[in-house]
Amino acid sequence: MLKFAANLTMLFTERPLLQRFEAAAQAGFTGVEVLFPYDLAAKELVQATRANGLQFVLLNAPPPSWTGGARGFAADPALVDRFRADFDRALRFGRALATEHIHIMSGVAEGPAARETLIANLQWATARAPETSLTIEPLNGADMPGYFLNDFDLAAEIIAAVGAPNLGLQFDSYHAHRITGDVGACWQRHRALVRHVQIGGAPTRCEPDKGENDHAAFLKQLVADGYTGWVSAEYKPTGTTEAGLGWLGKANRGR
Repeated sequence: MLKFAANLTMLFTERPLLQRFEAAAQAGFTGVEVLFPYDLAAKELVQATRANGLQFVLLNAPPPSWTGGARGFAADPALVDRFRADFDRALRFGRALATEHIHIMSGVAEGPAARETLIANLQWATARAPETSLTIEPLNGADMPGYFLNDFDLAAEIIAAVGAPNLGLQFDSYHAHRITGDVGACWQRHRALVRHVQIGGAPTRCEPDKGENDHAAFLKQLVADGYTGWVSAEYKPTGTTEAGLGWLGKANRGR
């Protein structure tokens, strides 16, 4: 059976962040992720996670906060020093939270220098934290114009070039649909590299069972292929979060 996490940056936003942990547990999630948790003390996040019997699954690195400028800069040749300083901050948070993965964002960049910078930064990060699972995730260009890592084949090439056992692919069904138009085929092509899965309905990032991609078939394929990682709900609810969680009840019942 698949294990599901709630992205608390996007779900249960009717509540303050620390109250979302309890709401997620009550809804049937067993894990949580927060994209940029750095505005809160790590000990508060640890307490909320443990008090509700949850696993903290993933956070993003860098930047240090959601509103702190560009969302990531690991591919920016001019910001190597900043990337490495901010990665260390993310790593301290991740270790305190016993998070399963840290997602490294490439940011807006282009060209051969950006590619080489991203590879070098990832080689540095994987060596600096060999016990930590790091991920990279392709993001579609419509939502994130100019984002360097905007293609799954490119992500696979970067992972191969880095050559580190603790670096893998973060597979988001919403972005896979927007980038390739075929979530199932994209999964089959790259599933051997996948460490973490996120789901959301396309083209509006709504509940996964309301979008154009066949959410139920994708979840069945994950099970059939023996995927044992987390599946995180990362979408924008069309109403209250609870009202749109019918898909989770069905999935937890194995339907």
